[in-house]
Amino acid sequence: MATETDTWQDRAKAKRDKTNSLIPEQWRFPGEIPSAEQQRDVTGEFIWQFLSKREVEITETDAVDIVKHTTSGDWTAEEVIKAFCHRASLAHQLTNCLHEIFFDAAIENAKSLDEYYSQHKSPIGPLHGLPVSLKDQFHVKGVETTMGYVGWIGTFEGKTDTGREKVFESEMVRELRNLGAVLYCKTSVPHTLMAGETVNNIIGYTWNPKNRNLSSGGSSGGEGALIGLKGSPVGFGTDIGGSIRIPAAFNGLYGIRPSSGRLPYEGMANSMDGQNTVLSVVGPLSHSAASLRLMLKSLLSQQPWLHDPLVHEIPWRDDQEKQIMDLVGSTKSGNDKLAFAVLKHDGVVNPHPPVHRAIDTVVKTLTKLGHKVLDWEPPSHERGQEILLTTWAYDGGANVHEAFGLSGETIAPQVGLSYGTKPTEEMNASKIAATNILKREYQKEYMEYWNSTKESTGTGRPVDVVILPVAPFAAARPTTYKYYGYSTIVNLLDYTSCTIPITTADKNIDVVEAQYKPTSDVDKDVYDTYDPAIFDGAHVSVQLVGRRLQEEKVLAIAEYVSQALAHS
Repeated sequence: MATETDTWQDRAKAKRDKTNSLIPEQWRFPGEIPSAEQQRDVTGEFIWQFLSKREVEITETDAVDIVKHTTSGDWTAEEVIKAFCHRASLAHQLTNCLHEIFFDAAIENAKSLDEYYSQHKSPIGPLHGLPVSLKDQFHVKGVETTMGYVGWIGTFEGKTDTGREKVFESEMVRELRNLGAVLYCKTSVPHTLMAGETVNNIIGYTWNPKNRNLSSGGSSGGEGALIGLKGSPVGFGTDIGGSIRIPAAFNGLYGIRPSSGRLPYEGMANSMDGQNTVLSVVGPLSHSAASLRLMLKSLLSQQPWLHDPLVHEIPWRDDQEKQIMDLVGSTKSGNDKLAFAVLKHDGVVNPHPPVHRAIDTVVKTLTKLGHKVLDWEPPSHERGQEILLTTWAYDGGANVHEAFGLSGETIAPQVGLSYGTKPTEEMNASKIAATNILKREYQKEYMEYWNSTKESTGTGRPVDVVILPVAPFAAARPTTYKYYGYSTIVNLLDYTSCTIPITTADKNIDVVEAQYKPTSDVDKDVYDTYDPAIFDGAHVSVQLVGRRLQEEKVLAIAEYVSQALAHS
């Protein structure tokens, strides 16, 4: 607990300084970091100037191609991890994206992998030598898990003398090590995890490297910024309201939100643990759909259902992926096409002009290729949003306020928006049961609407995936993320969703709609945050939403759509 001589500010600064001290002297920026006004975009050529040609070559390589080199012995695990440690160090100094640094342990791990390869002439597993970053919910030996809370520093999830401090590891960490991955850092989150911007009192605000006027997203915002700057080829985040998809979208990445029970969450830190109406899920972010497939397929080979009681026994299904590839790859005349639906406006908040343009770009490309694109007119998303928000308030904020109370730290306004400054009344069992019924009924209604589209697609199947925004903006300006309906609806339905990058905001094209008339106060608040000059250059993405447990199908379609856009 904080004392008069050891304030929460002191503890936060000590932790921040300790993390920063782990960056080797030769990897620190000389002089001051340029401001956002001086250097808005720090990706690409800007960061390359601080790396060797060999480091640029390695860190610009996609995860799929990295493992081709490392599993064949062309590249050593040691040279790969050193290159990414260097670039991650630069990324953190530019965006505040790291909570925990364990480069030394990673390099030693990489050396042991190289020694194994030298002796056996074969890799340990399909991820042999692949650097993997982790959101600061994963427990990793040798380092802390603060989850952004000052009160968790020096503890195990806020508790002391548990015997688990710095020795316990999450289930997925064990599996990643078995597969040959090299773990080297943990990334920033908003304290509580419950915000679309990443900010806490330990490392401050995590900025978007493509446009440092904007947020990197949340709650896996550190992953978004780090991977966006290619300080990591692939990493894992979590998602209870958009926390994989939002950072992926804001940073021009691919990110998949699997359905609950597909990947192991066992042994990870969390907020509101035990709230089971809408479960948080874990999934990867990377630079390609192929990289996401690599991670899912590799992890499922570890049979996680034997070690996490909530994981379904569903191995990777090549047949589902093949069905999609056969459909889009056939050259036969009159072959079946894919059927898409598009939701441009959820009836609550109008997306900004760059987001509309991104969706129109996808629709035009798919239509030109002969695919059917229907308008999506589902059950009210506003009603679904109300059900989901109720689940976040089951305990009246008791869990998160208890964590804040350990240190007495100030609550970030982005989090205070949901939880205020003190707990409210907890819901009783009857209210929770009633909410569960409402959720189930809503899921059933949505399911039957999706089934009904079979009559309109012309393929003999219902819609394959739905195209919709991830957020109403390309990325959020600080303290302005006040509407989550485009992402949270997927969590309520427990659908599979993959984010794909489409374009960048352009102040000369994406002009303000002068005649736009907001339909509500929240619609006005969101639209008023749009300034073409401020958003210029920001990544703009969409999400492709499939049905429950359709990860193979959604990834295959995401890869196809991305390739179609690249050649359009």
